[in-house]
Amino acid sequence: MTLKALFYLMGFMTLASAVFVAASKNLVRSVFMFFVTLLTLAGLYVLALADFIAITQIVIYVGGILVLILFAFMLSGKETLANLQQQSSNFISISKLPALLLAVLFFIVLINILFKSDINNLQWVKEAVAGKNTFTPTDNTVNNIGINLMTTYLLPFEAISILLMMALVGAAHLSRKENKT
Repeated sequence: MTLKALFYLMGFMTLASAVFVAASKNLVRSVFMFFVTLLTLAGLYVLALADFIAITQIVIYVGGILVLILFAFMLSGKETLANLQQQSSNFISISKLPALLLAVLFFIVLINILFKSDINNLQWVKEAVAGKNTFTPTDNTVNNIGINLMTTYLLPFEAISILLMMALVGAAHLSRKENKT
């Protein structure tokens, strides 16, 4: 399987799972398809030779944000979930018209840029290739980021992790049901 075919397959899986997340009425299925969306997006980063961003995608979004969404889902009461399920089921309605118009306008702008730009003849791309200012798979950028993260930036990294843990504990405490006896 060529890289181009693999890219198109991963792109299709990412878009299909994202559309399913947005259109699904079942919250549990949406959360698990969001997991698929984030993992296939990490796969696209790997294909783009952005290994560090792919690993960050998996660790932060799949490992952190998605787990936080699952906690919020599990800690929410049945009444809240029932209210979410009973909301308007119309995919297109008058109340959603401004968002739909904005999405269509954004799509038109993207398509216009795609057709009018000649990516291979951009000046900054030519200058980067001429100056040999490009990344290759053998560059050690991930190694340098890891060394800097565990030496120079260790204190801010640990402070952020403690802050996020405190936020998670606080959210769990606030969402806990109190017994009124």
